Amino acid sequence: MAQHVLERSQFLPIALYQAWEFFSSPRNLAVITPPEMGFLVHEPFDDRPAHTGQRITYTVRPILHIPLTWVTLIDEVDAPHHFIDTQLKGPYKRWRHKHTFTAVHGGTMMHDLVEYELPFGPLGELAHGIFVRQQLKAIFEFRNRTLERLFPVP
Repeated sequence: MAQHVLERSQFLPIALYQAWEFFSSPRNLAVITPPEMGFLVHEPFDDRPAHTGQRITYTVRPILHIPLTWVTLIDEVDAPHHFIDTQLKGPYKRWRHKHTFTAVHGGTMMHDLVEYELPFGPLGELAHGIFVRQQLKAIFEFRNRTLERLFPVP
């Protein structure tokens, strides 16, 4: 199976601790996910900031508005510098997302590294070429625009 990689970086004009506070809250994932994805965190859940061993279950509707359950495990945390989440259950064969935050002059540089594989062998790769890659790109572009609106450069 092919492993795919998606990398994005974005400057945020906020302090490192503010970036950590925002991104380590599972509730804020809904804020930066396109509404058409139908993202919904299942209640009750551990509402503390990201910590090793934390599990988050949510519903997402990525294709034809069909609901899928996604279970994420926070594998590693080095607050306020990075955390890693992996998919335990969901639409991917493998999903690992490392969120990194670095203090820079005037704010925080946020970096995402997503490594993922699709199920279904050649059919999964065909789906990746037809729409999955574009959908992930669109999700991260929405996120970028939303963050620019939430944290405008002064």
